[in-house]
Amino acid sequence: MAELIAVVDDEVDITRLVALHLKKAQFKVKEFHDAGSFLGFFTTDSPDLLILDLMLPDADGIEVCRFMKRDERLASVPIIMLTAKAEETDRIVGLELGADDYVTKPFSPKELVARVKAVLRRRERFDGAEKLVIGDAVVMDLKRYVVSVEGKKIELTNTEFKILQLLATRKGWVHTRDSILEHLWGNEKYVIDRTVDVHIRHLREKMGDWGRIIKNVRGVGYKLEL
Repeated sequence: MAELIAVVDDEVDITRLVALHLKKAQFKVKEFHDAGSFLGFFTTDSPDLLILDLMLPDADGIEVCRFMKRDERLASVPIIMLTAKAEETDRIVGLELGADDYVTKPFSPKELVARVKAVLRRRERFDGAEKLVIGDAVVMDLKRYVVSVEGKKIELTNTEFKILQLLATRKGWVHTRDSILEHLWGNEKYVIDRTVDVHIRHLREKMGDWGRIIKNVRGVGYKLEL
């Protein structure tokens, strides 16, 4: 079945243009012009990907993103932010909250479709399993974006979750900072390499004693080793 893409933007011309090109690429599309109608529609289902404008009439797109990442049913839905806000700080906030990509207006519809395909491909690499078990105490629920350590749920940001998922999927492999950034945001890297170090530090702290399994390989990057 074709993937369902939700497009949320208060400009009707924008949603129609994006929908036209997505349908040409064999995607199914639902158009929304405010946050309320989008969240109300997906009370029992969820899209395969969301294209989200940051400036909506009834809510800030950042708040919609934050809400989705707290909702177990919607947390794993990839988000591409589409906005006229081009400042670096806006991009960083969006990406740090868990957006998978960030596209600024004016934009190329064909490039946007290519980015949709790229984000979905990155997600497909991890869709084969429901859970990842690390050692005998750490469990990652890949569908609900929930992590538990020794039976206790810990609160991770979307970025922290994706870093742990990458390290856990290939235990013992050394991942450079660049490769971690590539996994998080593809070629659109708006943050410096040292940002990875900050996320790793927070991740270790939240994992408590089990944070020790994330090893630093000096001058290279990180690996997960039991």
